[in-house]
Amino acid sequence: MNDLFSPGSLITVTGAVLTVIGGVAYLTGAANLSVPTLFYGFPIFIAGLALKTSELPPALRLTPKSAFKETREKGPEELAKLVADVTRWRYGQKAHLESSLEVLNLWDDDNPPQLLEIEEMEINGEYGIRMRFELAGVPLKKWEDKQERLGRFFAKGLEAQLISPNPEQLDLMLLPKQNQENTTDQNETS
Repeated sequence: MNDLFSPGSLITVTGAVLTVIGGVAYLTGAANLSVPTLFYGFPIFIAGLALKTSELPPALRLTPKSAFKETREKGPEELAKLVADVTRWRYGQKAHLESSLEVLNLWDDDNPPQLLEIEEMEINGEYGIRMRFELAGVPLKKWEDKQERLGRFFAKGLEAQLISPNPEQLDLMLLPKQNQENTTDQNETS
């Protein structure tokens, strides 16, 4: 259902409707209606089809936008922007976070990793996210080699945790770093 309301779909349908109206008007001799609707409708239809061919649907958002609102505002601004970016329609890209994955050297031109879903979470009162990727052409070992850099890359004060639920998928969790004082205090009380 979500595919039906993508910008590419809406533009394609609008162009098709205008083209049909223009064609019917031309056949019935209504020149005042046929010229503008055909003149604008057909190019809009072609532009919509072009958009549809390069369309990348948003990643599945597991948590509603209204959830974690206060925690999100307290957390790193970069994470909130990342969530907003991957949960919208993209055009002309092979995968979400394409440029970031290229910089991190976690990219395969022929078979890039695909972001499947994103989930916001609260850990000890702090904001974090979990992204599930389909590994595709980038092996898990390569992700593990970049684990330390992944946390720093997306925002300051984050650490990355990698969990592989199955051989084809990877969960990248970006969580706030645990303070050394908190860890020491917890160890002393135990």
